[in-house]
Amino acid sequence: MRYAYGLTTALLLGGATLSLVTGLPAGAQVAQNETSEMSRVVPRTGAPASFADLTEQLAPAVVNISTRQRVQVQQNNPFAGTPFADLFGGQGQGGPQTRQAQSLGSGFIVSADGYVVTNNHVISAGSRNAEVESITVTMPDGTEYPAKLVGKDAQSDLAVLKVNANKSLPFVKFGDSGNARVGDWIVAIGNPFGLGGTVTSGIISAVYRNTGAGGAYDRYLQTDAAINRGNSGGPMFDMNGQVIGINNAIFSPSGGSVGIGFAIPAETAAPIVQKLIKGETIERGYLGVRIQPINEDLADSLGIAHNKGEFIQSVEPGGAAAKAGIQAGDVVTKVDGKEVTREQSLSFLVANTAPGTRIPIELIRNGKRLSVNATVEQRPSEDELADQFFDPDAEQDEDQFSNPQPQGEGLAEEALGVSVIPLTPQIARQLGASDATKGVVVSAVDPSSDAGQKGLRRGDIILSANYQDVDTPDGLENAVKSARSAGRDAVLLRVQRRGQPAIYVPVRLR
Repeated sequence: MRYAYGLTTALLLGGATLSLVTGLPAGAQVAQNETSEMSRVVPRTGAPASFADLTEQLAPAVVNISTRQRVQVQQNNPFAGTPFADLFGGQGQGGPQTRQAQSLGSGFIVSADGYVVTNNHVISAGSRNAEVESITVTMPDGTEYPAKLVGKDAQSDLAVLKVNANKSLPFVKFGDSGNARVGDWIVAIGNPFGLGGTVTSGIISAVYRNTGAGGAYDRYLQTDAAINRGNSGGPMFDMNGQVIGINNAIFSPSGGSVGIGFAIPAETAAPIVQKLIKGETIERGYLGVRIQPINEDLADSLGIAHNKGEFIQSVEPGGAAAKAGIQAGDVVTKVDGKEVTREQSLSFLVANTAPGTRIPIELIRNGKRLSVNATVEQRPSEDELADQFFDPDAEQDEDQFSNPQPQGEGLAEEALGVSVIPLTPQIARQLGASDATKGVVVSAVDPSSDAGQKGLRRGDIILSANYQDVDTPDGLENAVKSARSAGRDAVLLRVQRRGQPAIYVPVRLR
């Protein structure tokens, strides 16, 4: 289960109705949530007076999932370098030691021959120094089966296991989450806190909720049903007994349920699960851009409508976006004719476009509307993406450059809360920038200002303001004057920090 409080992650221990392919003869087994069976359990409208019959029908297909992990840790010898070091194995600072760890979550069986669906993080190692040794699936009656990992997909946080029970197992099917409505009753079954099979009920609080965590699958069914540690990977059922979601995360300041839980919609999960079962590669579209939602500050700095479109922070050289002519600072408003919104993000639209597809993209550049065509590429693996943005100088000394007095009329300090100085070739080298870099250097930041709150710091290089290059402190102040004359409440700065790609930061005027 991933916990969110703004969304903070901690490990806890699609478009049509789809039934998983099991390769079994038609009619050989009946799913626990077969419609004809459900009609005898739940009234056609409204919620039942009790969820007992529904639970009795579905619970046999919901399982507990546990992993045993081997974790390598470094042992420190507090007496290293002293005559007493040999009393602790003579290893100096100590060598690596191996310890055992466990994780716990939930899952559900989707075929009589033993395919099990859960979250990827439930069956993955808890750290880089850990290795999963075994996975165990425990049935509601306590029967345990060793499980084999069939496939996993980190980006959607889904995984499929296989158990061999030598008999037909109770199973459930995916339903159509596209029909879910705010206010519909749902039931969640899982293994919170390792207590064993537990049932909670509630309603759907939101459909396709965007949590702000980013990514192609930041689209969830939100519920007020209690979701806690260990519920991760368990099913969310509608009143027809169909799996319409997979419990995945909660929003919580305390680590426990506060009535805001999230589930991966079935219409997202079912096609991925089918591909994992078949051993197929999960292919996703990719443009090669870093993006940011249009929040109030960005919209005010750009003079555009709020919560429409997404902002391009940077463009990967040679990638699909660069080839199409998309630039850092553009605002993408439509992809292949579909509006870019919080519920239908750029990441989601592109990821669900087949690689090789050529699509039109509408955008705003410096106030003008443009249209370009891009050929979507294959998304790299998560490890490859992480390597692209590795920052070897993240802990650089910010006070390497000299500190001459700020220049200009003081408007930048008054309006933005930052003091700047010219960027000389000497300062540029001290900050890891090339001699050809043009901009001004932040020499001081008022921590109470919006700039300070957004992380601007001494040593940052401001390259432009409202898309106009800034070469001198006067240039930055002129940009502030222009923004005020245009009635804008914020200025869009492009900021370069050592070892990192330049990004756009909207800073509100004081």
